[in-house]
Amino acid sequence: MCILIVEDEKNISLALKDGFEQEGFEAVVSETGEDAFYRLSKNKYELIVLDWMLPGRSGIEILELLRSKKDWTPVIITTAKDHIDDKVMGLESRADDYLVKPFAFAELLARVKSHLRRDKRNRNSNFFDFENLKIDVTSRSVTRSKNQVDLTNKEFDLPLYLSQNNGSVVTREMLAKDVWKINSRITSMDSVIDVHINRLRKKIDHSHEDKIIETIRGVGFRLNA
Repeated sequence: MCILIVEDEKNISLALKDGFEQEGFEAVVSETGEDAFYRLSKNKYELIVLDWMLPGRSGIEILELLRSKKDWTPVIITTAKDHIDDKVMGLESRADDYLVKPFAFAELLARVKSHLRRDKRNRNSNFFDFENLKIDVTSRSVTRSKNQVDLTNKEFDLPLYLSQNNGSVVTREMLAKDVWKINSRITSMDSVIDVHINRLRKKIDHSHEDKIIETIRGVGFRLNA
């Protein structure tokens, strides 16, 4: 199981590589955006730890390029940028997670293991398992904590789409295009989407203390582990 570490600060990259290898992972270091782009075009990695600020292509550029190619490899953005707008931008670029420097390796390791477990569960396209939310594509059924959730066809499409994006943030524009199949935004779909999300939240989250449908203000929605 190989992790790509994209980090231009050598002391950090070597410390991360050593830490992951001690935990039984194979780890590869890339110090520039261009080198990372080359490696990703030639090899497949289980997860990417991606620094935002890099020589050459930025981490955000690399991430956006990956997602444009429908590559859903889990990506954890690391950065010294701690402003809320920066975090929103990182998540809007469809990162799976965002960690502000300096951080403890133990926290990064916990997040890496969590995303790898989730990614492994979701590789079977006919069945998605996201914490205690289970989606069966074949029967078009959803259960939460083993209890059946009664959903309309469109309501079913929403958690399915969120699960297919592996916990990454999805925007209203993405939902309009991919779920409602509306490419033109002349007529806003935002209110329609929000109504459906609210109905879905009542059915999936209402009786549970841990809320699995998360709203990222100003960006969109994601399933929250």
